[in-house]
Amino acid sequence: MRMERDRADGPVVSGLSDAGFRIDDNVYAALVITPLRADGWSPPPLAALDPAALAPALGLDPQPEFVLLGTGATLVRPPLALVRALESRGIGVEAMDSRAAARAWGVLRGEGRWIAGAFYPIQA
Repeated sequence: MRMERDRADGPVVSGLSDAGFRIDDNVYAALVITPLRADGWSPPPLAALDPAALAPALGLDPQPEFVLLGTGATLVRPPLALVRALESRGIGVEAMDSRAAARAWGVLRGEGRWIAGAFYPIQA
């Protein structure tokens, strides 16, 4: 799948495949993305995900409205402890499968939303 969007909104996922998320000339199997940058990510198992593993996404100033969490090939509920820890900091968590999260990223950034994303690999 190929997606296009104006680069003025920061990094954009321009394509998806089983290999991962395309940003510019790079493909990342797993991805942390903010309005300022996109980086490859080595995520822990989803059940062990905690704020420390999301540090690259949470380090925005100002902090993100919420983290768009792509949970892989299918939607998996994130750990309740993670959701509570982020909500206590005023940061929401929106979970969906990683393909949907990548598409939502472009739409939400196009609206000027100040968010962060963490996308697990599409393929296990």
